Amino acid sequence: MLVGVLVTFLVVILVLYLVNMLPMDGRAKQIARVIVIIIGIVSLLKYLAVF
Repeated sequence: MLVGVLVTFLVVILVLYLVNMLPMDGRAKQIARVIVIIIGIVSLLKYLAVF
């Protein structure tokens, strides 16, 4: 279980890094970051059997 949570966390960090590298304006990057963080939190909660 711990490995799955760690992998999910690392994937979220990697996606946030890649979003930061995209050539977009600041507002679009901020929206993309918020979406990625929300998806990551929901994924972690599902993995921890909260939902």
